[in-house]
Amino acid sequence: MALELADIFQQFGPAYRQKYAGNLLPSHRRAMHAIQRCRTETLGGQVYTCSACGETRYSYHSCRDRHCPKCQHAQTQEWLALQQDLLLPVPYFLLTFTLPAELRQLASSNQKLIYSLLFRASAQAAQRLARDPRFVGGQIGLVGVLHTWTRNLLYHPHVHYLAPGGGLGLDGLTWHPACKRFFLPVKALSMLFRATFQRALKKTALYANVPAKVWRKNWVVHCKAVGNGQAALKYLAPYIQRVALSNRRLLSLSQGSLENAQVTFQYRASDTGQLKRCSLSAEKFIQRFLQHVLPRGFVKVRYYGFFGATRRPRLAFLQRLLAPTPSPEISIPEQVTVDPKITDDPIPPLTRCPKCGSTMVFLQTLFPRLCRSP
Repeated sequence: MALELADIFQQFGPAYRQKYAGNLLPSHRRAMHAIQRCRTETLGGQVYTCSACGETRYSYHSCRDRHCPKCQHAQTQEWLALQQDLLLPVPYFLLTFTLPAELRQLASSNQKLIYSLLFRASAQAAQRLARDPRFVGGQIGLVGVLHTWTRNLLYHPHVHYLAPGGGLGLDGLTWHPACKRFFLPVKALSMLFRATFQRALKKTALYANVPAKVWRKNWVVHCKAVGNGQAALKYLAPYIQRVALSNRRLLSLSQGSLENAQVTFQYRASDTGQLKRCSLSAEKFIQRFLQHVLPRGFVKVRYYGFFGATRRPRLAFLQRLLAPTPSPEISIPEQVTVDPKITDDPIPPLTRCPKCGSTMVFLQTLFPRLCRSP
């Protein structure tokens, strides 16, 4: 059988939890517990039997934890389906705001606060600059998602935003289109992002822990055109419910202790596009994965401007204003799916026998086992 993240947690989770019992965050413990038990008899499920050959199969329930690599494909598809009401028939752009390296340790120790400031400062900076008549001259809409890892699981907090290329005029009645290949100037946006984040952080006790050089360096901001609304959703989809590591990327697990056993996984280098391998001790691997587990209740997808929940009437007005006549139904085509190389496929329903192809018949329900958290 192929190696899974659950196998690593099953084998080394008890030793890891014992070693770091005093420092392990509740969110980390919950994620390990859920992933380890996902689609096992612990969560219960159903039993099916083949009407022809008598083959018996078990279908266990998913944990639905947002950090589980087995559960995110279906949730991503659900999110995509809900976005059909947000699309505008205009070019879209992807904005990316990255937290400087000097602030990553602070972010790791104060995730809820720093991640929230990252969202707030980046969205405010983009909205403020967009109101300048030299660029958009109106209110823009942003759909943002937090992403905390690099392809080799290093800690790298940043936010991606999808934004329609244009904005609602200050009169609330007109649409101000942006240039097809240009949305906002990244150099000015970077400085505004940095200043907005600094002002917000000054209101907290954490500001004294930040070295002064952080406020003098350039903060990384990117902006690129990503096509129409349907293409934009397809571009953003992998970031929505994607977890730090899919099971498909795990290659091997050697024998040994928590400190000595080696976990090897592959990743694609962002600069060359080549596949590379990374080997870490089981302990370091678990640490690197868990640093991307979000605090309980933290909302990683957020909406701003006319995408905000309280401003959807403005969005509906823009859809009527920009749509051709007669107004077509806005829908997401079937090809807007998550790349199967990125996210694991869900288990297909047991309708056909894997041995003979006959119909599988429901036999009984398996109830979850009562068990203590490890």
